[in-house]
Amino acid sequence: MCRTPDMSAMHHDSSADLNVVGSKLKNIFEISDSSLEVRKVVVEICNIVGTRGARLAAAGILGILKKMGKDSSMSDVKGEKNVIAMDGGLYEHYTEYSKCLENTLKELVGEDGSESLIIELSKDGSGIGAALLAASLSQ
Repeated sequence: MCRTPDMSAMHHDSSADLNVVGSKLKNIFEISDSSLEVRKVVVEICNIVGTRGARLAAAGILGILKKMGKDSSMSDVKGEKNVIAMDGGLYEHYTEYSKCLENTLKELVGEDGSESLIIELSKDGSGIGAALLAASLSQ
């Protein structure tokens, strides 16, 4: 399975014969001889998987925004900003993924809504979320 930095590195391979992709196929999947055609297919698959994942994540975020009543105007008060904290190596290290997620979300909320939307990288958001959940359940 592609790990985040590996998928990103393969996607960014700009060498004529896709050396990075060939190296990743050899080191991770133990495929020692891969043709240029196979390497190009791997890059395309990484692109497809990354794009689909980003678009699905954006749809999930929109679902949460709708549940909160923030999907139409994105702001009840003029100038108010809505911040979405993103956690994870995929969002942090895979530039095409994060750009696609942000662009898809802006597409889904529309031009007006996207002006009040801010997406921020949040380190250790999972740990903070788990702590908040544990604290809320202990009361």
